[in-house]
Amino acid sequence: MTLTEHLPILIIILPLFAAVIMPLTGVVNRSLCWYFTVVVTFLVFLIALSLVCNVMEAGRISYWLGGWKPPWGIEYVVDKVSALVLLVVSFIAFAVAIYARRSVEKEIAKSKVPLFYSVYLLFITGSMGVTITGDIFNLYVFLEITSLSLYTLIAMGPKRRALIASFNYLILGTIAGTFVLIGVGYLYMVTGTLNMADLRVLLPELYGSSAVLTAFAFFTVGLSLKLALFPLHIWLPNAYSYAPSVVSAVVAATATKVSAYVLFRILFTVFTVEFDTSVVPVTYLLIFFSSVAIIMGSVIALSQTNIKRMLAYSSIGQIGYIVLGAALTNELALTGSIIHIFNHALMKGSLFLVVGIVVYKTGIDDISGFKGLGRKMPISMAAFTLGALSMIGAPLTVGFVSKWYLAIGAINAGMWFLVPVILVSSILTAVYFWRVVEKIYFHKADEVEEIVTEYEVDGAGCACKRFEAPLTMLIPTFVLSVLCILFGIAANIPAGIASSAAKMLLGGGG
Repeated sequence: MTLTEHLPILIIILPLFAAVIMPLTGVVNRSLCWYFTVVVTFLVFLIALSLVCNVMEAGRISYWLGGWKPPWGIEYVVDKVSALVLLVVSFIAFAVAIYARRSVEKEIAKSKVPLFYSVYLLFITGSMGVTITGDIFNLYVFLEITSLSLYTLIAMGPKRRALIASFNYLILGTIAGTFVLIGVGYLYMVTGTLNMADLRVLLPELYGSSAVLTAFAFFTVGLSLKLALFPLHIWLPNAYSYAPSVVSAVVAATATKVSAYVLFRILFTVFTVEFDTSVVPVTYLLIFFSSVAIIMGSVIALSQTNIKRMLAYSSIGQIGYIVLGAALTNELALTGSIIHIFNHALMKGSLFLVVGIVVYKTGIDDISGFKGLGRKMPISMAAFTLGALSMIGAPLTVGFVSKWYLAIGAINAGMWFLVPVILVSSILTAVYFWRVVEKIYFHKADEVEEIVTEYEVDGAGCACKRFEAPLTMLIPTFVLSVLCILFGIAANIPAGIASSAAKMLLGGGG
């Protein structure tokens, strides 16, 4: 077999081995940890990109661990849905790794830097594993690796409240993980298999079984808690607010998206659309709770004075969009849901990275600290503005594309009343982002809010003030924000992949 054929396992082994080696790298030279992480995440991104190209050209990839044929052995599966999620997660992980150096130096104790990068790579390992595995117990294992990594990363926040936020997330995440494990146990008890494709074949004859119905209920509640779907979102605001800036960015952009992907897999790959809508009409409950999440997330965001908390409650609403599209169970709506996983990663990733820049330069994470930054940090604030416009859903942005598909999908499903929900949420989003943009461009900075300046030597040997962030922070941030416009204009690229993925899920799950 060629190396290309082993890419599904390499995308997991590479960050896993790197995570183990990282502490030794820190002993040799702490500064090498960042370089090592950047290289590893870049290689993971290249592997994900290669897998996407292979899937789009040749179709579904099935990789058997140890040569054991499924369902007896563990199978890794790359299809159009998992390939897209792999690409999104790996790209964000790479961008955040480049960004992380200065931010980590500012917010995390030097002695913990090697540990941070080691756990960060474990988080990537778990996320890749969750996305690619075709074994439902293996999925639970990787989901817990991801969660345990996040508990640790959040606890590294510079404020003591980070420990409390991490502990609360640990309790609720453990409950959610237990629910998922119970669901796995019930399905194995009645079918004798853990392979997701095999489960799909065996379960229809058992849909009347109380064990199957109980398993589905445990999966739905557990994954909704992992996903932070309203009203099971209570862990999310503090986790986002008190985590280190780089952790807030990667959690907001990837962690909840991976949980959404797992929910899609359970709804459409392990079970069927008919089961979701007829046997256990869970889709109606998901439509209700996601609609409430869309409105309440925006309403609560309006009252926030801390920028991270505002973005956290905004994410609760955006999670609602993702779940709503899946719950409508038609191709257009599900396309909107899948494409919003990609779009929201770009939007929220760029916004949290800008917040990290402001924290790095000023130490302030309150909205009032953004006064006058448009003049002092024009590139960073331009990136924030582009991200905000995308969140609102302005035309020619990725946010508009997502909302358009969701609105048309709602109309096709005969639920036109969901369109005003999307419109009202967009208006509320415009209001709470305008509060920040107004301070950025139409207020003067107070003396106490002056940016901590840095000096760098230009080509002529003159020392000059630099108000903008270091390039390692600025470039990833600006790239993500520009992609919010690029893929808003060239929407056919992600929309084409998302549409193919939606057809696959609704037609049989891969």
